[in-house]
Amino acid sequence: MKLLLISSSGGHFNALCQLASFWQNYDRQWVTFPTATTRNYLAQEKVHWAFGPTNRNFPNLCRNLGLAARIIHQEQPDMVITTGAGVAVPFLLFAKLLGIKTVFIESFTRVNDLSLSAKLILPCIDVLYVQWEQLQQRYPQAKLIKVSA
Repeated sequence: MKLLLISSSGGHFNALCQLASFWQNYDRQWVTFPTATTRNYLAQEKVHWAFGPTNRNFPNLCRNLGLAARIIHQEQPDMVITTGAGVAVPFLLFAKLLGIKTVFIESFTRVNDLSLSAKLILPCIDVLYVQWEQLQQRYPQAKLIKVSA
């Protein structure tokens, strides 16, 4: 299985890294922002550097739309997995248009409502994972994953 792992830097990136026991045995590529942490952690990985910031930045949205179209078309992943945030939206959109499975893992910090990126792309998400029962009750299509502290 060929995976495309997408996250912004910081907490979203850390959350995706914590899932290494799942993705480490698959052919994978990353999309994230170039920071000291991501460059160091992903030094031996295949990475596509996204354009940031993404919040309320129309030029970077356009750049990331082009990047998403190119990467999804060229790499043809079997599944796109993301922990957010805005950088994931164009990739999930193109993946869904091409019939590629999409997975969105909502942040542990989202207790009562989905993030803006999850809300925007909800129709394009095949599997939505949340980490709080009250969030699953609000979005019954979501699957609950329990995280032990």
